[in-house]
Amino acid sequence: MSDDPYTIEPGATRQPPTTWAGRLKNLGPGIVVSGSIVGSGEILLTAGLGAAAGFTLLWWVLFSCWVKSLIQAELARYVVTSGDTYLRALNRLPGKIPGPNGPISWPIWLGLIGFVPGILTSGGIIGGAGQALGLMLPVVDGAWATVIAALIVMAILGSGDYGRFEKVMLAMVLSFSFATIVSALLMQSTEYAATPANLMEGLRFEGLSEHWVLAIGMYGATGVAASEISAYTYWCVEKGYPSYVGSERDDPQWLDRAKGWIRVVQTDVWVTLVILTFATLSFYFLGAGVLNRLGELPSGTDTITVLSNMFTATLGPWAFWLFIFGAFCILFSTTLSGIGAGSRSFPDLMVTFGFIDRQNLARRKKWTRGYIVAMPAISTLIYVFYQEPITLVIFGATFGAFMLPVQSFMTLYLQAKQMDQRIRPRVWVTACIFVIFFVQAILSAFIIKNILFN
Repeated sequence: MSDDPYTIEPGATRQPPTTWAGRLKNLGPGIVVSGSIVGSGEILLTAGLGAAAGFTLLWWVLFSCWVKSLIQAELARYVVTSGDTYLRALNRLPGKIPGPNGPISWPIWLGLIGFVPGILTSGGIIGGAGQALGLMLPVVDGAWATVIAALIVMAILGSGDYGRFEKVMLAMVLSFSFATIVSALLMQSTEYAATPANLMEGLRFEGLSEHWVLAIGMYGATGVAASEISAYTYWCVEKGYPSYVGSERDDPQWLDRAKGWIRVVQTDVWVTLVILTFATLSFYFLGAGVLNRLGELPSGTDTITVLSNMFTATLGPWAFWLFIFGAFCILFSTTLSGIGAGSRSFPDLMVTFGFIDRQNLARRKKWTRGYIVAMPAISTLIYVFYQEPITLVIFGATFGAFMLPVQSFMTLYLQAKQMDQRIRPRVWVTACIFVIFFVQAILSAFIIKNILFN
């Protein structure tokens, strides 16, 4: 048996579960990719948008949550049945540009440009985790707390024990997500309660132009972001789904296995979406109901402290420590999952550009280890020199919004040109992907217009 997780193992086919309960037992990649259900987009940008705009942009929050998961599920349909990683699939798109060792598909070059905004986002997330850690350990300065958080990230990912640690973090973040939902519900019994008029105000499709920078950043980071859609393909392959399906398409049982494991992946996506929606709405309602009415905007080194008022105003002063601990778990797990995913995609990028032989597993692992050390260090330096977590996250999230229509086009192309026609989605699903693509393309044009002319 090969040690390479990105090789479809001969003879490793497995019959898919046929019941809902059976599919639930095989879930996993969606949880890992989402930074254990709730990530930086929710706690920093969604709550921040609520604080800035009130309930006006509720419609935008719902749109941002729901518009991307279909692309995640349908791109996973291709990955599970082909074994391609994200970059391998992306390089199949038409439109090649000369590279150092051969032509490379244009979206890969575009993604390479986005590497810098991605590092800025990582700096904002690990900086937020450092702020939370510094509040839990008052004797440690916030910047040094960020350094400590980075060292812990290196140790966990470098040791190979991430899988075990992720289960612990998952339990913590799930508990905090539940506490956030409860806090949002309890808000209704306080002076900060959301009224029917607030909800109607939030569904009028207004307010975007006044808060477009924060809103676009939230759109790019909330729910399943572009980076998480790409990371999801790597976790699906590592989970073993393509090997479970098998590569022998002439096998009489191949079609049943393919359809069965596609259902498992889609269940994973939709279960994660439901939980994300409840958690995201809770953060938005708390930001709009509490912070906006208090006139407080999270920023700078006080970002986490200001956000904690969402809990203390609804649960009482004791909830400050609950929020700080939960915020650390969320931002730290997001850092782990983000850098963990990057340590998979970066060696794949080196393979795509021809700097590493795909069969040279030892060298790929060296690049993985190097990435695990370098990225937390670089991210920490960025935060130390610019201690604005929300602004840093917005930079990367805005570029991520540009990549979303590319991923929608990629999904349409791969399903039409590369996928076995027996497992293509139904016509109405393809039509929905087309609609999503056009909406995302229009949003990208809106971003360009505002950047260039405002």
